[in-house]
Amino acid sequence: MARRRRSGVTIRAVAARAGVSAMTVSNVINGAGRASAATVEAVRAAIAELGYVPNLAARRLAKARATTVGLIYSDRRTPFLDAVLVGTLRATNAHGLQLILRDGESKTGADAERIAQDLVRSGADALLLIPPFAEQLSGSKVLATLDVPLAAIATGTSMPDVTTVRIDNHAAMLALTELVIAHGHRRIAYVAGPDPYSVVAARLDGFRAALRKHGIAEAHDLLIEHGEFDYASGMVAGRTLLSRQDRPTAVICSSDDLAAGVIAQANHMGLQLPHDLAVTGFDDTILASRIWPPLTVVRQPVEDMAFCATQCLIAALGDAEDARRVTDEIFEYDIAERQSIAAIDALEN
Repeated sequence: MARRRRSGVTIRAVAARAGVSAMTVSNVINGAGRASAATVEAVRAAIAELGYVPNLAARRLAKARATTVGLIYSDRRTPFLDAVLVGTLRATNAHGLQLILRDGESKTGADAERIAQDLVRSGADALLLIPPFAEQLSGSKVLATLDVPLAAIATGTSMPDVTTVRIDNHAAMLALTELVIAHGHRRIAYVAGPDPYSVVAARLDGFRAALRKHGIAEAHDLLIEHGEFDYASGMVAGRTLLSRQDRPTAVICSSDDLAAGVIAQANHMGLQLPHDLAVTGFDDTILASRIWPPLTVVRQPVEDMAFCATQCLIAALGDAEDARRVTDEIFEYDIAERQSIAAIDALEN
C-alpha cells in the first residue's frame, strides 16, 4: 500500500526549506534527538510555511494503534544483541513506537521469509534486521510483497534493497591485524565465524589483506572458519589451535564471544595470557572489558548503529519517498588496545 502525504508536501521538502536533514525534521516532529533551539524553530517555521502534515501521525489516527517496528534476531542471547536492543528501544521509546521481537533458530532464507511475513501480519510497519537475516532476505521475492521499509545493522556490505548501517569491516580487521603484527607476531591464527554472515567474509578479507601487506604467508591450518559467533565455538576453536605443538602466538577472533571462548580454553590449558598468547576480539561489547585479560578489540558503536537504523525506519514511515529510498550508513570504528596482547619480545623473555 502506497504511503502518500495528505498535503502533498514531503519531509524532504521541509528539510530543504529549513536547511537540515530529513532525520532532523523527524526528530523535531517526534521530540527526539538533540536539535538546538534555532534548528527546532527553523523546522517548525518550514512545517507551518509548507503546510506539512506528518504522515506517521496520520497512520496512527487511521489505524488507532501505535506504529510498530519488528526486530528479527537470532535466538542466541549475546552482549551484541543486548546492545542492539538498547539502541532500538532508545529510538522507539523516543518516538512513542512499539517494538515486537521474533527470533529464529534456522539460518535459511525460507525461515527468514517466514519470520518477516509473520511480523508484518502481526502488525509490524517496519522491520529491523541483524545478521544473517538481512543477507537471507536481500534479493528475495518475498521482500517486495512485505511493503514495509527494512533496515539492517552490522552487515558486511551494502545491499540494493535494504538500508544498511555498518562499519567498514574490511578496513577495521585490517587495522586490528596490523596492530597484532606491529607487536611482532607472525604466527597468527584466525577464528572467522559462520558463513551466512556477510561480515565474516569482509573481516576475513581484511585479515588476509594485512598479512599480504606485511609479507606474511597465511597458514591455512591456523584458519578456523566454522562455528557460530559464540563462546562455545570459541572454546572449540581454542582447543583445536592451542593443542598444536607449533601453536600460534596470537589468535584474532571476529567477535568478542569467540575471543572469550578462546581465552577460557587457554586458561584451562594453563597458558598465561598475554605472555603465552595474544587474543583479540571484535565489537567491544560489555564482555570485552569484563574478562581477564581485557580484550583488545575493534570497537563498533552497536547501540548507536541500532538507534540510527531504527531512526531510518521511522523516517521512512513518515515519508513515502524515504520509504522507497535505500541508503548505506557507515559509522566510524576505532581500536581499543587493552591487556590481551603483548609484544612478541615480551613473550620470549
